[in-house]
Amino acid sequence: MPKSEDDIDLDGVLSEIGQFGRFQIRQYGLMVIPIILNAFFTLSYVFTAGSLSYRCHVPGCDDVQTTWHPAWLNETVPMRNGVPAQCEMFAPISNSSLDNDSCDVSNFDTSAVIQCDKFVYEEDDVTIVNDFNITCPYNDWKLTMVGTINNIGQFVALPIAGYLSDRFGRRLVLLISVAGSAVFGILRAYSTSYQMFLVLEFLDPAIGSTMYTTAFILALELVGPRMRVSGNNIISCAFSFAEAGLGLLAMLFRNWRTLLKALYIPGLVSLPLLWMTSESVRWLISKGQREKAFSILKKAANTNKKILSPSAIERLCPSDSESKSEELEDNSFFSLLKDAFQNPGLILRIVNCSFCWFTNVLVYYGLSLNSVTLAGDKYLNFILVSLVELPGFLIMQLILDRVGRRITLCTTMVLCGLFCFMSEFIPTGNHWLSLIMFLVSKMAITMSFGILYIYTVEIFPTNLRQSLLSVCSMFGRIGSMIAPQTPLLAKIWSPLPMVIYGTIGITSGLAILQFPETLNTQLPNTVEEAMSMSTDEKNKDRERFA
Repeated sequence: MPKSEDDIDLDGVLSEIGQFGRFQIRQYGLMVIPIILNAFFTLSYVFTAGSLSYRCHVPGCDDVQTTWHPAWLNETVPMRNGVPAQCEMFAPISNSSLDNDSCDVSNFDTSAVIQCDKFVYEEDDVTIVNDFNITCPYNDWKLTMVGTINNIGQFVALPIAGYLSDRFGRRLVLLISVAGSAVFGILRAYSTSYQMFLVLEFLDPAIGSTMYTTAFILALELVGPRMRVSGNNIISCAFSFAEAGLGLLAMLFRNWRTLLKALYIPGLVSLPLLWMTSESVRWLISKGQREKAFSILKKAANTNKKILSPSAIERLCPSDSESKSEELEDNSFFSLLKDAFQNPGLILRIVNCSFCWFTNVLVYYGLSLNSVTLAGDKYLNFILVSLVELPGFLIMQLILDRVGRRITLCTTMVLCGLFCFMSEFIPTGNHWLSLIMFLVSKMAITMSFGILYIYTVEIFPTNLRQSLLSVCSMFGRIGSMIAPQTPLLAKIWSPLPMVIYGTIGITSGLAILQFPETLNTQLPNTVEEAMSMSTDEKNKDRERFA
C-alpha cells in the first residue's frame, strides 16, 4: 500500500517513543471516562422509561388491604396467562362494592369488565410510567418512543459532530459533548411532564452523541498498528463494565429522577480531568500543524522515557514544513469530502459499512433492550447481558491479530444470526437455556461491534476518518431507532424480533467479505491510500511495522 510522507513520519516516531507506553496509558485512562459516561447516558432510558407490572386499584378492597396479589384478586380482576390484567377489573354490581371499609367479592360481576384509571404497582420502582401516568397498552408506544427519540437525536447530530471534529479537532468536540450531555441529562431529572422529558431526551444525545467515537479515535490514533486490538479492547471493556454499572445503579436507585442525577452529575465533575486530554497527533499532522504534533510527541517520549532521534525530528518537522502547512490548509475539508465522494469504490465502501453499522447497532441494542423483558430479575438480566461481552473481547484479543479483521467480523455476525434463529427453537418454560442462548448471541454481536470500530478506523483516511465514521454510525442510529420498537413486534408474532436479527446478521456478515483486509496495516492518510488496500492476504506483507 502506498504511504504518504505524513503517515511514515508518525509511524516512524511512534516506533521510537513506544507504541503503547506510559503516555498512551494515561491517554487511555482519560478516554475511559467519556466511554463510561456514554454507556450511562446512552442506555439510561432502559430504566427511566422502563415498563412496570401493575393492575387496577380495586375500590374498597385495596383500601382495606393493598398488596400485589391478595386472596380476593381473582374475583375482582381478570387474569391473562396467570397475570392480573393491567387496566381492567370486574364491574361492581352496586355502589356498595366501593365501600372503603369492606371488601365483598360477591359484589363484583365476573362477566362484565370495565376500564380503570388508578393502579397498584408490583414493584416500588418509580419510572415515567407511574410518574406521568403512562399506563395501559394503548400508551406502550410512548415508552418505546423515548428510546427512538434518543437515537433520532444521535442520528441528527453525528454527521455534524463528525465534521466539527475533523475540522476543529477531537478534543474540543469531546469537551462540548460531555458538558452538553451532562447538563441536559440533569435537567431531564427535573422534568414536569412527558413532553418536557421527551424534548430533553432528544437534546441530550444531540449534543453528546459523538462522545464515544471521539474518545475512541483520540485513543486509537495515538497507538501503533500492533496495539490497535488491545487499545480497542480497553475501550470496549470499559463500556461493558459501565453497562453493568448502570444496571447496579438502577437497582440501587429505583426512582428515575435520582438515577439520572447519579448518572449525569459525574459528567460535569469529569470536565477538569478531560481538559488534560492531548489532541490527536494524526489530526494535527493532517492539518499541517506539525509543531503542535511534535510538542505532544516530545512530551510522550519524555513520559515513556524514550529519546527522539534527530532523524525522527527531521522527518516530523522538515525545513519546508511551513510551506507544506500552507498547502494542507488550502486543501479544505469540503474539497476533500467532495473528492472522496467522487470515488465510486469509496462510496460502495461507505454504503457497505453503513449497512454493517445498521445491523450491528440494531442487534446489539435490540438484545440489550429485550434483556429486561426476559423472565427473571430485569436488573440481573441486564447486568449479565452486559458482562457477557467481556469473554467476547478476550476471544477477540486472542484471534483478531492472527485471523484478521474481515473473516473474524464476517464469522461473528453470521454466528450471531444463527444463534438468534436457534433461540426460537428452545422449549417454552426453559428459562435458563433461553437466557444462555440469548447471552451467546449478545457475545457474538459484541465481538462484531468491537471489530467494526477498529475496521472503520482502518479503512478510512485520517483527514476524513471521524466524518466517515460518523456517517456510518449515523446510519447505525437508524437501527437503534428501530431497536426500542422491536418488543412491540413480539406482540404480532413472538419470534419476530429474533428472526429479524438473525436474517440481517447473516446478510450483513456475508457482505463484509467485500472489505479489504487491514491486519497490521498503517492507518491510511489519504483517500488514495485507503482505496489502494488489497482485499487479499498479500496486504499483510507490505506493512513495515508488523
